[in-house]
Amino acid sequence: MRPTQSAVGYDEIYYKLGRYTSPKDELNGNINKRFDDWCETNGQGVAATVHPGARLADPTTFTCAVALGQETEDSRAEMKTVVVGPGGALYLTDGHHTLTSFLEAPDGGPRLHIRLVVQANLSDLSPNAFWQAMQANNWVRLVDGTNQPVTVEQLPQHLGLAYFHDDAYRSLVYFTRDIGYSVPAEAAEYLEFTWGDWLRGQGIGLPGSYDPTDSASYLAAVRTASQAMSALPGGTVITADGRTAAQLGRLDPWNAGKKPTGGEFGKLSAPITAAKPSKLAYALDFRATVPTGPACTTTVTGRHTGPLVVGTGTTCLVNARQTGPVVVRAGANLVVKGSDLNGPVQAVGAGTVQLCGTVLNGPLSAVNTRDQLTLTAPGCTPNTLNGPVQLVGNPTS
Repeated sequence: MRPTQSAVGYDEIYYKLGRYTSPKDELNGNINKRFDDWCETNGQGVAATVHPGARLADPTTFTCAVALGQETEDSRAEMKTVVVGPGGALYLTDGHHTLTSFLEAPDGGPRLHIRLVVQANLSDLSPNAFWQAMQANNWVRLVDGTNQPVTVEQLPQHLGLAYFHDDAYRSLVYFTRDIGYSVPAEAAEYLEFTWGDWLRGQGIGLPGSYDPTDSASYLAAVRTASQAMSALPGGTVITADGRTAAQLGRLDPWNAGKKPTGGEFGKLSAPITAAKPSKLAYALDFRATVPTGPACTTTVTGRHTGPLVVGTGTTCLVNARQTGPVVVRAGANLVVKGSDLNGPVQAVGAGTVQLCGTVLNGPLSAVNTRDQLTLTAPGCTPNTLNGPVQLVGNPTS
C-alpha cells in the first residue's frame, strides 16, 4: 500500500494498539476489538468466534459474522479503498489509521491480508496525469502534520507510524467524535482532518496549550475543541469549497445534550484502571510505552549518498534514502525512521541506536550501546534487515 497522505493522528492508532494488546475486552466477556476491526474492514461485519491463540494475521483462527460471498451493501461500505496507479501500484485512499494499526499490532504485521475496494483504475495514465487526477478527485492530501505543503515525491512510500508525520489536531478531533461532531451519512473526504484544520485556524488546541500525556489536560482540550465545534451555527462555511459545519457533521447540542459526566464525553474520562477504559485512556497508556529517543540535533531527509559519520549529538534519518556506510561514534545517537539504508551500519559505544520502519540492505553491528538499542518495541514499525546482525553488550535489543 502506498499512502496518499503524509500525516495521521498518532493517538487514534495508539488507542487501537492499546486496546488490541489489552485483555480487558476478554475480561468483560467480549471478543478483542482487533478481530471486530479486521472483520469490519474486510467487509464481514463483526467477529463471531475466536479460537484459542488466534492471530490477527491468520484469519483461519477466527470467524466473522458475515461469511465470504454473503456480504451486504452495509458490510461492504466499511471496507477501505484504493486507486490503481501507474504500473499497477495500489494507492490507499481511505484506511491509513486502520491499516497502520493492523501493521503495528504484535499479531498483525506487514504480511497481514485485507480486502480493499478499488475506487478507480488509473493504471493507464502517466505519473503526471495520475497525480493530476488524484488531486482533482480529492484523493490525495498534500500537507504534513503541521498543515505545510508537501509534494507527491514527499509522500510516504509505505504504511507504518515511522513513515507518517503526527498531526496533533487530527488526534484531538478523533476524541471529539459524537461529542462535537458525528460522522454524517455522506462523509466528506478527510473529514477529521478538515475539522482539525478549522481548529488550527481558530487557535484552539494549539500544541503546548495542553499536555498530551496527561489525561485531565487532554480531556480539557477535547472539551474546549468539541464545544467550539458544536457552538458553530450549522450554516457556517468551513471549507474553501463551501461545505458547512452541518454538512461536516457538527453535533447540536454538545455531547448529544448530556451532562459532562454523561454521554460520550463522560465515557471519555474513564481511566485505564476501569473495567472499560476510555479511548483516551488506552491511547495515553500505550503512548507511555513507546520509546521516544533523544531529540534530533541533525536531521537527514531525502537522498544522501556517501559515508555518514555520527560523531556527536543525535542524527535522525527521517524518510531518507542513505547509500553508503553509517558509523556511529561513542556517545553519539542514531535514530532512523521510515528510511532505506543501503550499506553497513556500525555503532560502538553509542548512546542510543533506534531503527523503526527501516529497510537495511547491509550488515548491522551494535556493540556496547550505553542507553538504548531499539529494533522492536511498541509503536516501532517493523524493520526489514537484509544482512547479518551483530548485537553485543547492549541494554535492550
